[in-house]
Amino acid sequence: MTAADDPIDLLARALAQTAGLIDGIGVELAGHPTPCRSWDVGDLISHLLFDLRQFTVRARGGRPDWSQPFERVEEDWLHAFEAGSERLVEAWRAAGDLSGTLDVPGAGPLPARFPVDQQIAEFAVHAWDLAHASAQSTGGLDHEVALTALDWARGALKPEYRGGEADHHAFGPEVPAPADAPPYDRLAAFFGRDPQAGATG
Repeated sequence: MTAADDPIDLLARALAQTAGLIDGIGVELAGHPTPCRSWDVGDLISHLLFDLRQFTVRARGGRPDWSQPFERVEEDWLHAFEAGSERLVEAWRAAGDLSGTLDVPGAGPLPARFPVDQQIAEFAVHAWDLAHASAQSTGGLDHEVALTALDWARGALKPEYRGGEADHHAFGPEVPAPADAPPYDRLAAFFGRDPQAGATG
């Protein structure tokens, strides 16, 4: 089975590279701004830890409650992220076959791997955010993860999901990016980040 056929392998790789970036961030950067306009570095990492818990509920067949705000975590980011990543991957491995389809109310039939690809995209985009916020290079990040995330996003991130933060939209307008730009810059631009300025749209 190739990585493209095994979304859980790609998710594990996305998580591992995010952990590597977190490992390169000291607590002194907790208040440093990120490309996510409302979040500093501490908020962004805390959001990712919250994602891990919520995504694990989903992988185990539950329905995550996204109505509650995440709690800010001030320390021990790497250990918490690695432990949460391990639980998430284990949950998806135990979930069974992801090669078929699933029916989602309001969306119709979707590939069974759809939620895993969504999670790959979440961690891939925020890996770019973390790298830019902490002046770490994106050059060594996993291109296959980025391209899988971008492919998912092009089918799932509809125009109606975009808009201003004041209107409670999570994603800004797509930012133009050259076709030959690095994969993570193209991914960030599609999600409304400006790869040149490092800011959200």
